[in-house]
Amino acid sequence: MPVSTWVEVDLDRFAANLHAVRSLLRPEQEILLVIKADAYGHGAVEIAEAAEREGVAQLGVATLHEGIQLRRAGCRLPIVVLSPLLPSEIDEAVAHELAPTVPDLDFARALSLAALKSGRPQRCHVEIDTGMGRTGVRDDEAEPFLLSLLELPGLRLASLFTHFPDADAEDLEFSREQVLRLRALLDRLGARGIRAPRVHAANSAGTLNLPEARLDWARVGLIAYGHRPPNARVEIPLRPVMAFKSRIVQLRDLPAGASISYGRSFVTRRRSRIAVVAVGYGHGYSWLLSSRGHMLVGGARVPIVGRVTMDLTMVDVTDVPGPGIGDEVVLFGEQGDEVLSLEEVARGSETLPYEVMCTIGKRVARIYVRGGRPVKITSLVGESAEWVQQAAQHFRLRAQAVAAARRG
Repeated sequence: MPVSTWVEVDLDRFAANLHAVRSLLRPEQEILLVIKADAYGHGAVEIAEAAEREGVAQLGVATLHEGIQLRRAGCRLPIVVLSPLLPSEIDEAVAHELAPTVPDLDFARALSLAALKSGRPQRCHVEIDTGMGRTGVRDDEAEPFLLSLLELPGLRLASLFTHFPDADAEDLEFSREQVLRLRALLDRLGARGIRAPRVHAANSAGTLNLPEARLDWARVGLIAYGHRPPNARVEIPLRPVMAFKSRIVQLRDLPAGASISYGRSFVTRRRSRIAVVAVGYGHGYSWLLSSRGHMLVGGARVPIVGRVTMDLTMVDVTDVPGPGIGDEVVLFGEQGDEVLSLEEVARGSETLPYEVMCTIGKRVARIYVRGGRPVKITSLVGESAEWVQQAAQHFRLRAQAVAAARRG
């Protein structure tokens, strides 16, 4: 398999996670899958295809080009652009049947003109700011705003939504107040004969922690990809969809007193076997893991020694039996019976799991797995059926090695 550093994306786990989310919903409630930032690094096109197979109702992106990418790949699901677009992006959004979130009436008027020009109605969404304080229309200003928007020809309101800043907090009082403010607005609108076709509030944390926020759509990202937000009140079976892996490209035997990597910040205290791993911050692996993070080699946890560099990172494998060139190294994920979690890597990187996933670069290949077998590989140089066959052999050998280790 001509891939030195890769992400494995388990499509069966993704489907199972969606099933677990649905277990919390009523039959009439649906899933809006957040697929922005290349589906949190998992690969937007491939995740969109899997989501469509699993009956997801709607996809959410953050930018115009994210939506266009999905349309060009053949995605047929409705797509909402959750972040504000520029007026200069309206024509492209309309041409590709993307539904913008309308931030103000000037944008709404421009969108109306573009819809009339296109000759077909244009779906749009409105975010109600009930306390996030980022984007949208304040709930106390929403009535006149919506009355004006609904008078514009060519526009079709698709949904109203709000967003929680801290639905993963220990104290959920503020989030509950946000739901009440949204419902109060809906009541005022209803008295005027206005009803949005869909209303949504629950992000991943809200879906788990606030049953009253599971309105028409559960707007989920993190839990669909297999990770729980902090302070989750409800336990559902989730498994990480993504694993990040690399290979040993060189092994070196160094004496005690040898310095390793830039800045000479690490010096060996004993004769050491050092493995050079083909990953660095140029792949999206955090420099902050220098001399304090870990990787998995041979089913064992090994320490990073010295600074993470742009393309390579060193680990101490002195106590690992028989490491070899080309051996698989797990940066987060599972190897045999050992697990190195994304959450641990995020803590070591002084950031959030979201950022760790989203910053894995395009030089890292993606291997998509279904039924325990690779079904697709994407890379900087495209795709190859031959690579998929080679990857299948790698997976077989890996499974055999794990089974032998467990028997032994």
